[in-house]
Amino acid sequence: METMQGLTRSHHCGRIVEELTEQEVVLCGWVERRRDHGGLIFIDLRDRSGVVQIVASPEFDIASFHKAEAVRSEYVLCVRGDVRKRDTDTINPNMPTGTVEIVCKEMRVLNASKLRPSILRITLM
Repeated sequence: METMQGLTRSHHCGRIVEELTEQEVVLCGWVERRRDHGGLIFIDLRDRSGVVQIVASPEFDIASFHKAEAVRSEYVLCVRGDVRKRDTDTINPNMPTGTVEIVCKEMRVLNASKLRPSILRITLM
């Protein structure tokens, strides 16, 4: 596991708004969900304030992209990246942060997670 040395949380996940567009932020939280779309990986990162979408791509940072390939639900991450507005067709009106996303420039895995008990129970049944 990595440490946060050199990175300090600047914002909470649920507080990322359009006014922060083009600003660099540092977020810490748990992986709610991860979606792999080939050359892009989307991670929903959550903390006590809410959820925000992280976008990892080899185009932005190859090391972060490879880390994102291994990340699973409930991993604890620290992410540094730039806030950008989502494309009109990808806006999620069901999320308070659904109009923005974070372009990942650095990712640190602070803690890996085993399968959650509810997932494990379903798998074993």
